Amino acid sequence: MKLKNILYAFTGLAIASSVTGCDGEKDLIIIDGNLPIKTSTLYMVGDATPNGWSIDAPTALEASKEDPLVFTWEGTLNAGEMKLCLTSGSWDAPFIRPMSNGDEIGKAEISGAEFQMHAGDPDEKWKVTDAGVYHLTFDLRNWTMSSTWLRGQDAPEIKPIETDVLYIVGDATPAGWNIDAPVALEKKSAYIFEFDGPLMAGEFKACISTGDWGVEFIRPLSDGCKIDKSGAESDDFVFVANPDHKWRVADAGIYHLTFDLEKYTITAIFKEELANDKNPIESATLYMIGDATPGGWSMDEATAYTVSDDNKYIFSWEGELVEGSMKACLEPDGTFSCPFIRPVTANCEISSSGVASPDFVYTTNPDDQWRVTEAGTYRIIFDLENWTISVKSIAGNDDETEPLETTTLYMIGDATPGGWSMDDLTALTVDSNDRYVFTWEGNLKIGEMKACLQPDGTFSCPFLRPSVDGCRIGESGVASSDLIYTTDPDNKWKVEKEGRYKLTFNLKKWTIEADYLD
Repeated sequence: MKLKNILYAFTGLAIASSVTGCDGEKDLIIIDGNLPIKTSTLYMVGDATPNGWSIDAPTALEASKEDPLVFTWEGTLNAGEMKLCLTSGSWDAPFIRPMSNGDEIGKAEISGAEFQMHAGDPDEKWKVTDAGVYHLTFDLRNWTMSSTWLRGQDAPEIKPIETDVLYIVGDATPAGWNIDAPVALEKKSAYIFEFDGPLMAGEFKACISTGDWGVEFIRPLSDGCKIDKSGAESDDFVFVANPDHKWRVADAGIYHLTFDLEKYTITAIFKEELANDKNPIESATLYMIGDATPGGWSMDEATAYTVSDDNKYIFSWEGELVEGSMKACLEPDGTFSCPFIRPVTANCEISSSGVASPDFVYTTNPDDQWRVTEAGTYRIIFDLENWTISVKSIAGNDDETEPLETTTLYMIGDATPGGWSMDDLTALTVDSNDRYVFTWEGNLKIGEMKACLQPDGTFSCPFLRPSVDGCRIGESGVASSDLIYTTDPDNKWKVEKEGRYKLTFNLKKWTIEADYLD
């Protein structure tokens, strides 16, 4: 609590202006400064800290014996962000923050730097620039902090990981963020696992089990560790639940990955560019077939899609799906020997959350199919130019047709000018003739993005998202114009080519358009 110019005075009646020191008159007492922050606990939270962004289990500092309002901590910090709180379990409580967002903690010593404390926005955080072992001191009596960089990161504890399986998961992998069916690596020996195949620009991590995001993952030492044509930026990895570090593939291509679960190392060898064989698929018709579809496995009852009036490569269908499998073909073929449009991996899930991966292949084998896990009403869109599928559950979403009411719209993400900072959101401009249309024109980088109606430093607000995660934005526009407004799943658009774009959000039609300008 900041107290400035607090006046304590009991003033007697002035008998005469020349009289001083009367019993009924007291001197003015002015207190200028911060009152001590009285607490018995202090925690730090953030991807720079050992426990990451877990507000339920933040990293505790220790009160010193000499002064219970001076807290210290010594240990490893990762490159990333952090702030402090007095209690765990709530993002709404006041946080101890730097005076300016992005104030750096690094190898340079900090002594007696002022901090502030408040709840809500703006969400100022310290930025740890150099991973290593630090000694931190927070003086809650004088509202100052000090930092000393002691040394580089200690070597991680290496205990050989005993497992028969290893998977990679992420939007850089063929299976996307599907934790139920991630990409399996080949076991070469007791601790050596290898992967040969395509990686897209994006992120990934590795795990030894499926179906659960709460387990320990194999991760790089620092978040965003780059993998490109020259290999992996760092060979070392850790096996931890937090913080949620991931490798970042900067150059799409065919890679050979080797994980050594005994020495905790990864090697990445770039083998070749991705074959540019995804030329637009030319067809006037498209059908789907399978026991999940209305016509079942009968070629004579194959379900037809409708081609778009505006784009000959866009085919859409809306209707009921039941639990089961499906694939698509350009024309019914009673022999089943024709090429089919299929998911990149077998049993790619379609559910009320959308489709697990937006990419598809066009091939005769293997006979991979989409697997519908939840019966319901769906809208499915195939883009035969960009080789993508988008799926949107429309059952029970009658309210979604109502326009979104807002006077502001912002986008956020590493593809946008402001990155992932809630304090530096990129604002769109409302159309003067249509209050539901918002536009923006500027440079986008390769990366991800989503949009929100108002800034929310907790990231717990609903966001405008694509109906399928990883929906691509590039030279040919956006793979699917449909959008949703939800808190979960955390779908994001993926900008695959850097350049100048014009984006248009229509909050009445629930659509997004992307025009590549250069």
